[in-house]
Amino acid sequence: MPRPDLVPSPRLSLLRHFRRIMKYVALFAIVIATIAVLLVARGDSGTHIHMLIAVALGAGLSVLLAGALMSLVFLSANSGHDEAASRLEEDERP
Repeated sequence: MPRPDLVPSPRLSLLRHFRRIMKYVALFAIVIATIAVLLVARGDSGTHIHMLIAVALGAGLSVLLAGALMSLVFLSANSGHDEAASRLEEDERP
């Protein structure tokens, strides 16, 4: 019978943390897309369903992409890999 790891790997820990952040970002993106669709639908009486779908996808995916990139930057800074790379860069300078 295999025994579980007592010390979780840093990679799995970061992946778990990224997934947790992305759940909140996805909920936020849905809220923003809903608000955008409501504002567009309220503003013009002649809106078509295609326009509302485009607004929802545009706003929601933009927020989702921005949240994913910012969380990757945040997790990368906290992992310590950036410090190791900057030390290597400083050592190579004459």
